[in-house]
Amino acid sequence: MGFPPKLALVFIGFFGWCVIATSVPDTNVTTVLCNSGVYSKGDPFGTSLAYVLAEIEAGTPTSKNYDYFNISPYPNAFAYGHAACNQNLTSSDCSSCLGAAKTAMFASCQSRIGARSVLHDCTIRPPLEKKRIKKLIPGIRYTRQAPMAAVLMV
Repeated sequence: MGFPPKLALVFIGFFGWCVIATSVPDTNVTTVLCNSGVYSKGDPFGTSLAYVLAEIEAGTPTSKNYDYFNISPYPNAFAYGHAACNQNLTSSDCSSCLGAAKTAMFASCQSRIGARSVLHDCTIRPPLEKKRIKKLIPGIRYTRQAPMAAVLMV
């Protein structure tokens, strides 16, 4: 009494289908928080913020564990940023999720010096101490250079 060939074919087909199944990023917004501080048009912080957001959007999908931190190179108005994605996403899905997180953040937090956008599968946020960055949940945040107490008062 052997294993029926038709049943074996069904099992092989099912497991083969499972291997090629892909995930789609969950871009449902969990939280968007805005700092009460604002920056004005022409403030050098806007340039720093644009630099950091572009860097973390480009760097996170290609970084190890989809976890990326950056600081702007402009000394007159530093901006810090951290982004992370769910490790089960593809690089392309991570990029799409971060774009959605950035859109949600700017829809709610225009011209704010600190903000946080958390979607189910990604986040952008200002970082804490470097040793704690890897323990952060997925999303998008940024902040102006400030004492840590001000950074945490989002």
